[in-house]
Amino acid sequence: MTNNKLHIVSLGCTKNLVDTEVMMGKLQNFELTDNQEEADVIIVNTCGFIDAAKQESINTVLNLHEARKEDSVLVMAGCLSERYKEELAADMPEVDIFTGVGDYDRIDELLSEKKSRFSDKVFLIDGAERVVTGSSYHAYIKLSEGCNQTCSFCAIPSFKGKLNSRNLDSIAKEVEGLVTKGYFDFSFVSQDSSSYLRDQNIKDGLSLLIQRIELIEGVKSARILYLYPSTTTISLLKNIAKSEIFHNYFDMPIQHINDDMLRIMKRGFGKNKTLELLDFMRALPNSFVRTSFIVGHPQETPEMFEEMCEFAEQFGFDRINVFSYSDEETTPAHEMSHKISADVIALRAEMLGAISSEVMQKSLLNEIGKEIELVIDGESDEHESLLSARKLLWAPEIDGEIYVNDKTSDEELEFGVIYKAKVTELIGTILTATVDNA
Repeated sequence: MTNNKLHIVSLGCTKNLVDTEVMMGKLQNFELTDNQEEADVIIVNTCGFIDAAKQESINTVLNLHEARKEDSVLVMAGCLSERYKEELAADMPEVDIFTGVGDYDRIDELLSEKKSRFSDKVFLIDGAERVVTGSSYHAYIKLSEGCNQTCSFCAIPSFKGKLNSRNLDSIAKEVEGLVTKGYFDFSFVSQDSSSYLRDQNIKDGLSLLIQRIELIEGVKSARILYLYPSTTTISLLKNIAKSEIFHNYFDMPIQHINDDMLRIMKRGFGKNKTLELLDFMRALPNSFVRTSFIVGHPQETPEMFEEMCEFAEQFGFDRINVFSYSDEETTPAHEMSHKISADVIALRAEMLGAISSEVMQKSLLNEIGKEIELVIDGESDEHESLLSARKLLWAPEIDGEIYVNDKTSDEELEFGVIYKAKVTELIGTILTATVDNA
């Protein structure tokens, strides 16, 4: 099977990406190809979170089927496959093997048996080898699967189940292994990171994680993604702030700010408590605050939406994600009255999206003149003399890109190395910086 070619597509979130990397780790005897037409095996790791993601997953599978060669094997894996296993098996004869969220580390067995399989459990990495993609120095580390929250709009617990945390030893061992391969920057992810280890009756698991990761020599930079308001404490935020390795990077999707809407959304936390956390984060030195809002949830009045817009505009976030409400079966919101029309949802998303762009622009302008640490990822798409870099504090892919002119430096700049730099200007939505490698 050494000559077999593999084409693999990872859709959705970074947690999915980690699972895709586990499948790649299991299939290292395959040669990776970007061309689906020459692939012997095609795998799509799907997303089943909201309508747009579901549609993208199905379209991707069908497009790949159209272009694939005869006798190739098409595998549909992941969240969408898990969530709609019976329906997809009946409706998509194009797919050869279906598998869900429990068998990523058995993908080699499924291919040799050439049959579909769905485990009762979700897959938690414990010693499984991964092929980390997209970076020579940064990796995502998954903390847990599932979620104990009962948000009205979210279907994830219905197919991922309750919170299931990895133990600290397993995580530390994975990070240590990646450090030996040259990785030094880590993003810790899960559905609800601030609940890490609560399923094992440990209240502040993230603080224990911070202490443990700080003991690993070679970890230079880390951040935690997806804090949940009702399980994030001031004491946790203080522990992040005290850390030499973990950045004051706070990614907390609050989803709304109106008190009544937070109750309708079953967020478990009101406006005042949310503000207390956000104000504390914002006041910390070198802090970066990212959030998400949902527009058009059932019963969202124009006044509630206006309150959210005003707050988004004035608080001083660094980045805002805007999601249009998606009416998902198996969620409490699906049964609610006073649904908002698609046209109104689209209009609200556009309005809040414009505010989100202004907020980001303001945050980027604040960087000008600052001395920062950045890492160079490679050549930019813009011009051969410009290199593409990222501020070390920022999360990869989502927070932006910085252009560095390699011609202003005496020595050649290396990829995947941390440099001190001075931010010089903002061109559109991209900062430029000059590296100080004296």
